[in-house]
Amino acid sequence: MRSLIHAVGIPMQQYLDAALDAAAAVAAVIQDGYAGNFRVRTKADASPVTEVDEAAERAIKAHLSARFPDHGFYGEEYGLDRADADYVWLIDPIDGTKAFVRGYPMFSAQIALMHKGRLVVGVSCAPCFGNGQLFYAAEGMGAWAVDGVDARRAPARRLRVGRAESFADTALSMGNIATLAQQPRFARFAASVIPRLQRIRGYGDFLHYHLLADAKIDAVVESDINILDVAALAVIVREAGGVFTDLDGAELTLDTRGVLAAATPELYRALTKALR
Repeated sequence: MRSLIHAVGIPMQQYLDAALDAAAAVAAVIQDGYAGNFRVRTKADASPVTEVDEAAERAIKAHLSARFPDHGFYGEEYGLDRADADYVWLIDPIDGTKAFVRGYPMFSAQIALMHKGRLVVGVSCAPCFGNGQLFYAAEGMGAWAVDGVDARRAPARRLRVGRAESFADTALSMGNIATLAQQPRFARFAASVIPRLQRIRGYGDFLHYHLLADAKIDAVVESDINILDVAALAVIVREAGGVFTDLDGAELTLDTRGVLAAATPELYRALTKALR
């Protein structure tokens, strides 16, 4: 991985290294909180937030702003800061707070970098999932995974999506099905696609995107999301060879609310046609 980063260029290496260092640092904050007691309150949108979410976001932002003082930030807990900067870091310190609160490890810290509207770096760190799971990518460098939470201390393996091209070969994971079901397009999709799939699951949060990037499933359809939930994961899936857009086939933006990701262009086109 090191030689590949050097071959692509120093600036991108610096951004990815900084994000990986921030992920390793925040993993300790999250692990400490997960093991103990923490206060929970309800936000205006009725979602929970804990003091660990807030401490984790502050830790990530402090780490990155020390390296890149001219960059902007958009965080789940503290909002936008210098959103007009050319480089903006997108941070969801605990994507899956409901899981965190209930004590099961289906959550991750998401760190992404957007350059003039284009997502170029993504790090997804699930510090309490097994022994820890870290997926990461940068534009032009491929997608990689390590066991644990520190990329500098564990060997990396290259991630590549699967090869499914037809529905009969496809394992599909869906997220926020209750919201999807309210859309007219879903009725058509359910009737024309779901009966033809090899299997359908609902892994949710970071996990179905990690599985997609690692060729364990073949596609994800998800609604009712925030760009902070998927920005890092989009970079990882794309660099693993997949396709990742919103539900209408458009590029992701700060206003994205639903996504479609697939392992191959052929499968992506078939799913897009069905959703339209």
